[in-house]
Amino acid sequence: MLGLGVAAQAAGTLVVSAPALLIPHLLAGGMPFASAGLFAAAPTIGLVLTLIAWGAVTDRVGEHVVIAGGLALTTLAVVAAWVSAGDPLLLGIAFLAAGMTSASTNAASGRVVVGWFPKERRGLAMGIRQMSQPLGVTLAAVTVPVLTETHGIRTALVLPFVLCAVLTVLCAVGITDPPRAARSEGTSTVRAANPYRTSGFLWRVHAVSVLLVVPQFTLSTYGLVWLVGLGWSTPAAGLLVGASQFVGAVGRILVGAWSDRAGSRVGPLRLVAVAAAVVMGVLALVDVSHWGAAAVFLVVATSVTVADNGLAYTSVAEAAGPSWSGRALGTQNTGQFLAASAVGPGVGALVGVLGFAASFAIVAALPLLALPIVPHADRSHD
Repeated sequence: MLGLGVAAQAAGTLVVSAPALLIPHLLAGGMPFASAGLFAAAPTIGLVLTLIAWGAVTDRVGEHVVIAGGLALTTLAVVAAWVSAGDPLLLGIAFLAAGMTSASTNAASGRVVVGWFPKERRGLAMGIRQMSQPLGVTLAAVTVPVLTETHGIRTALVLPFVLCAVLTVLCAVGITDPPRAARSEGTSTVRAANPYRTSGFLWRVHAVSVLLVVPQFTLSTYGLVWLVGLGWSTPAAGLLVGASQFVGAVGRILVGAWSDRAGSRVGPLRLVAVAAAVVMGVLALVDVSHWGAAAVFLVVATSVTVADNGLAYTSVAEAAGPSWSGRALGTQNTGQFLAASAVGPGVGALVGVLGFAASFAIVAALPLLALPIVPHADRSHD
């Protein structure tokens, strides 16, 4: 279940990450910087529109149907992108649809992990599950820029199509919904308990995640562009961005295991927020001073800024309980992707006016704003 969940989420992430990696190609074709940022944000806008709905469907019908069905729809969206590759507007609409359909794997694959793993192993398991996003970005970074530059956009879309199509079949056959204690007990009180009304814990974690996702998407969207501006070739920059995302994927596993040992999700989350502010500030200094080790700092910063996702995701699922985790995880991802949707045009406009150094410094302030919002103690239905 964990392996299929990781693969399904990685395939969806590969699709929604592709537009950001097309930015150099679009800029070379004469597209304005802010417009290219809006194009890159199209999939995350699609995710925002449907995440809560997919979470509610998962609560009702289960993970198996949602993951396999969502991947099938994502495959069709990739086909639409392939057909419309010559028209930027139609291509952006196709990627918007891909974001709407790939949202299915976000909440549903997280529920599979929460349902099949006990609490004392869940941080590690969710850390492995959360590595699916940087793995998907890694795969996109090492294939999309190179293939687009050498053979065009359509060739770059072949791999996303194949992976989504194959995983549709594998997930339809291999995923089994985890047992749901609340359903078997048949107690209406368990179902009726709304965790958003009984405590502000979930709202606080959602708010923290919104603030912390901005540095993450700033680097995944504009890390390649920043390196190209420093003199890197597009293929080399893509490889480095891919490597940094892979390191970040491993980091999520380690942070998840750390939270299991510590017996806490919010304690490590607070420390990750501090580290995210520090690394974004360092990147601002690197841009100003033109230090030669930009690649090293980008890898470190990317690893740190993705480390919070698994902690917050696990915390939300545990606090919401089995009857509400689909909707809670959908809300969690909606807030994150709403912020991520603003990163493309927002940070793009900042870079166009102020440059990368000042933009990185502004982004570094957001994790500091998150610190007082982090809850002081965990909540769990286990």
